Amino acid sequence: MTAHFGRRLRKGAATTAVAAAAVAALSASQAPAVTGGHRTLATGQATPDGSTDHSATGDSPYYTDLPPLSSPNPSPSDSQSPSIGTPVSVGEAEAGIPATILDAYKKAETELAASKPGCNLPWQLLAAIGKVESGQARGGQVDANGTTTSKILGPALDGNGFALIKDTDKGQYDGNSTYDQAVGPMQFIPSTWAWAGRDGNGDGKKDPNNIYDAALAAGHYLCRNDWNLSTDAGLRSAILSYNNSTDYLNTVLSWLEYYRKGTHSVPDGTGTVPSGRSDDNSPSSPTTPPSSSTPSTPSTPSTPSTPSTPGTPTPTPTPTPTPTPTPTDTVAKLADAGTAKLIAMAGDQFSKKISTSAETSAGKAVGKVRIRFTIVGTTDATFVGGEKLATVTTNASGVAVAPALQAGETTGDFTVRATVVGRTIAGLDYAASVTPRVADTLVRTSTTALTCTPGGEFADQVEVKATENGAVADKVAATATLIKAADDATENDKGPYFKDADGKTVRTLTGLATDADGLLKLPKLYADDTTGTFLLRITTTGGATLTVELTVAAADTSSSSPSASPSPSASPSA
Repeated sequence: MTAHFGRRLRKGAATTAVAAAAVAALSASQAPAVTGGHRTLATGQATPDGSTDHSATGDSPYYTDLPPLSSPNPSPSDSQSPSIGTPVSVGEAEAGIPATILDAYKKAETELAASKPGCNLPWQLLAAIGKVESGQARGGQVDANGTTTSKILGPALDGNGFALIKDTDKGQYDGNSTYDQAVGPMQFIPSTWAWAGRDGNGDGKKDPNNIYDAALAAGHYLCRNDWNLSTDAGLRSAILSYNNSTDYLNTVLSWLEYYRKGTHSVPDGTGTVPSGRSDDNSPSSPTTPPSSSTPSTPSTPSTPSTPSTPGTPTPTPTPTPTPTPTPTDTVAKLADAGTAKLIAMAGDQFSKKISTSAETSAGKAVGKVRIRFTIVGTTDATFVGGEKLATVTTNASGVAVAPALQAGETTGDFTVRATVVGRTIAGLDYAASVTPRVADTLVRTSTTALTCTPGGEFADQVEVKATENGAVADKVAATATLIKAADDATENDKGPYFKDADGKTVRTLTGLATDADGLLKLPKLYADDTTGTFLLRITTTGGATLTVELTVAAADTSSSSPSASPSPSASPSA
């Protein structure tokens, strides 16, 4: 494959001055062992991660369009030339990044800043690679969860003008069981995705077609080998590892610098899609309308009109179009839309759902706005389906209703935070609480009397069953105590007892819990030398209580006395 970097520069960028500037800016971009427009790794060469492939993309084709000459309006802090997290600003069309795509890049940067702080990954680099690889997922053609509405596939890597990479995933990702193809908005080949894939949106899956998963995977891929992307050497090495082409490196660097000067969010599906590709040898159709100097198609000449009186021509001003704000742009705040108290018992589904309203500054509802709900805090609660986040679009009334919450086993409070996707405004927090499992009834599973001789052990272990409103009460916490009397629940200091792991006497057991069938079987009971009737009290969270009688008595020897023998003088009856 021959790259055609600079074959077609958009918006008049193909000038000698620009070319000279690009060469000067990128003069250090030649990495070792790179020659010409491509450097191909030997098939089977091991990566630092232990995999064997060519690069993240298998050196697949990419978009060669360059950014326009005029950069976006610089942000107020642009003079600081920050390399990470540049605040966005409003610029022209090419600086617009679809809202969900931009959100994914920024979330990946945040995660990498925490997990690999020495990498210094800027989200603008992910944006530059996303632009070159897929045109930001074809202008933001993704659903509410960030998954592309249709698959983005590179050509089959069959060695015909491309690398030769035979199928490694049995067609799972690319649908091709003969050769691999680059997949998704960041164009990973299946063999690379097998080890580089990440779950960026917390849905439990690693999907190369999802921008959150793909962006996070790309970030980790670029940050491997302890590369520091704030240095020229680290940055070049990382980009070339993604696609081994000098032209590719130069194109990505051009977009990186362009995005660093400012970007802005645009609605999903409205982004600008590049046209020039490195595998396209034919001239591309222009993406901008012809200028006024372009000859028009000849038509039938009209009758000449009478010349008007000469005078000074008055130029007609070209009106500047006023951008039409998207629904997301008009949202100024989030408000609760009647959410009831969020409380559930451990293991149960919350009966109430979160409802959030998107509103303008004047309090007017805004429809067609995506609201992201995220569970935060130390909890194992999830949305039904096992996810920690969910994205819902507001309806015509401006309300988004989150999926039902599912309580885990961790009790206590946690928070669900609602935010607007693609809009930086204050989020809205909802408090939720998980209470312990409870039981209202305890009964013994056997009616056998519990008896023992002094110094012995009880033959039967105490087993009880817990229920709540007639249903099995599983995983309910319980306590068992040998008490002094029915009206005195203090621990007895004599009579029956349990043993701990060291064989020591224990008369109170804590940390007990019923099993999945609501059953609780206590350890063996032993008796000291004290005789009498004793009480064992079992209590659970929720108020269920059961008192069991235990009897310690000397063995009955009357039944063991010899029975009376017949008198020797007695004679058998007739």
